[in-house]
Amino acid sequence: MMRRVLASSGGFTYMTVLVIVVVVGIAASRGAIVWKTAMQREKEIELLSRGTQIRDALRRWYKVKVVPGATGVTPITPGLQPPSPTELKALLKDPNLPENVRYLRPIALIDPMSEKPDKEWEVIREGGRIVGVKSSSEKEPLKQGNFPLDLHPADFEKKKKYSEWEFRYDRVAPPPGTKATAIPGATPAGQPAPPGNAGR
Repeated sequence: MMRRVLASSGGFTYMTVLVIVVVVGIAASRGAIVWKTAMQREKEIELLSRGTQIRDALRRWYKVKVVPGATGVTPITPGLQPPSPTELKALLKDPNLPENVRYLRPIALIDPMSEKPDKEWEVIREGGRIVGVKSSSEKEPLKQGNFPLDLHPADFEKKKKYSEWEFRYDRVAPPPGTKATAIPGATPAGQPAPPGNAGR
């Protein structure tokens, strides 16, 4: 009789431990998913921050400004069109000026969504001129709306890949409270960018 009690007790203990292991495993799995999502959100925030810094640096390089109510950037000096930087690194120190003029910090050149720690942004060019940057990541963004007001919704909302988020110096967001319209030449969500539009 005692042996049966002990056997029953041992079986009960084994099942209890098994259930605990399963529960702990499920909790750990869910915790890993939550942690991974949190990390992706942090990278998204950094992506928006660095991309905006590069956009603003290009605006300073090209000497343009955003005038309230305007649909595009406005030259600070009418008729002046500075040449394009040959590469993004030129924004770290303007080689065309004798003074030590810096438009950007080195860390901003790194694509925070890339799996490679030193991977730089993909450069967007038009007519040989650098007009912006985008990530090389093909991951689907968590953020699909409610972007900063100085970013045009057509460049960010409802995109299927981070590589579709474009930070361009010549894009101007519509005034708050107005309906955003499609940007001529912008790539619709879910469609690949035209060939030859990006490069390093």
